[in-house]
Order: sequence, then C-alpha cells, then structure tokens
Amino acid sequence: MNTIYKIVKSEKLNIDTFLLTVESEKIAKKSRPGQIVHIKCGNGTEAYLRRPISICSVDREKGTFDLAIQIRGKGTKILSCLKAGDDIDVMGPLGQGFSLYPRHKKIIAVGGGIGIFPLLQLLKDHPAQNKKAILGFRTRSLIILENEFRQSCNELLIATDDGSYGEKGFVTELLKKEVEKELPDMVFICGPTVMMKAGVELLKKHNIPCEVSMEQRMGCGIGACLVCVCKIKKDDDWNYTQICKSGPVFSGDEVIFD
Repeated sequence: MNTIYKIVKSEKLNIDTFLLTVESEKIAKKSRPGQIVHIKCGNGTEAYLRRPISICSVDREKGTFDLAIQIRGKGTKILSCLKAGDDIDVMGPLGQGFSLYPRHKKIIAVGGGIGIFPLLQLLKDHPAQNKKAILGFRTRSLIILENEFRQSCNELLIATDDGSYGEKGFVTELLKKEVEKELPDMVFICGPTVMMKAGVELLKKHNIPCEVSMEQRMGCGIGACLVCVCKIKKDDDWNYTQICKSGPVFSGDEVIFD
C-alpha cells in the first residue's frame, strides 16, 4: 500500500509548533475527527520509530489534511524541516475517533496545549447546534489556531496560565463555570493527563458524558507491538488496552488515569 504523499504547505505556528498540509485524497475522505496517522520521520536510525500525530483538520474537496506538530524530540525536529514539495511517509487514518451523535445538541470541546489539535475537525464535523470550545495555553505567545476555532464553533473561550490572554487559570476552571451555567449533552477532552482526569471527575459529578483522547508513544500503530497501552475499567477490575486500536478516543468513565 502506497503511504508516500506530497506536502503542499509547511507553516510555523509559534516558537516550537508547525503545521504541515499533506495531499492525500484517501486520508482526507476516510478520516474522522480524533483519528491519528503514523508518520515516518526520516530514512536513518536517528528516529527509527514512527510518530503518532492527530489529524488536525481535513479539506475533503481539495483532498488534503493538516497536521499540527510540536517539536518534542529528534523525530518531530526532522519533520519540522520538511517543506512544500517534499514527500512524507504516512500510515492512516488509524484508531477510533470521536462520536458524532445528532442527539447531542450542545457540546463542549476542551483542549490544553497540543491537545487542541484533534478538536478542530471535531467541531467542524459535529452536527450539534450549539458548539463551544475551551482552550488552554501557558501564555499568549503560544496561542495558535484561534481564528480557525472561532470559525468552527458558536463560542470560544481561552485560558492562559499567566492571564496574558483570556481568562487566567486552567481550562477545567472555565469548564466548571460553563457546566454550572448550562449542562451540555457531551464534552470532548484532550490534553495533559492531569487535566483530563480533573475534567472527567468534574463531569461525573454532573452526570455529563464525555470522551477523552489519549496521547501515547506508539511502536507499530496497528496493534501488533503492545507498546501503547492504558488502563481501562473492566467489570470490578481493570485491564490494559491498546490505544492505537481501541483508542485514541475513549469514554471518559472507562479510563483509569494514573
């Protein structure tokens, strides 16, 4: 199966984050919000394993999809050097995405840092009449994709740790305020584990269902190597499950956050 595609645009979003637009009619048409792709970072041994990256947005008419990537190591550093016209080796789309139920009329998407990326296409595709996004960043200079999110939802709230833009504090604090004003039908969360855990616990108190997107280093991306696992509740006990096959999206009440 051909996994080599062409990069049509490379754009720097902030000091350590960049966006690649990749041409692939297959991935653009087949992908659903929350799914991932598995990218080969180079031809040498410097970054041997592929990197799992959430699909940020797709343009089904043009046959392209966007990947927003933060430089976190050797592999993503190699990817940051790619430019328009270069080839890129991409497997996907992989995994289970977010639910898109028409019965959910009011939804909230909550993202922290690089956890915002899979939420953009979710907001674009979800049939809900009322769509709200709550995004968190450390400081104003790190805020990215603000306009894209504003265009994809009815209301956007932004929190920064230092108060340099939007509300000062954490996204979970904003989520608490919004839930106390009006209960949503569904909440989608992606970000640091501690943030997702706090969000899930908050929503449980109000009996609000939620889905979380788990991020984990992967080996094969297809469920063969057993590298990417998380703890899932099973009856009165727990078990490990593979994020690449069963996730990366899970129901919030089934994940055990360690």
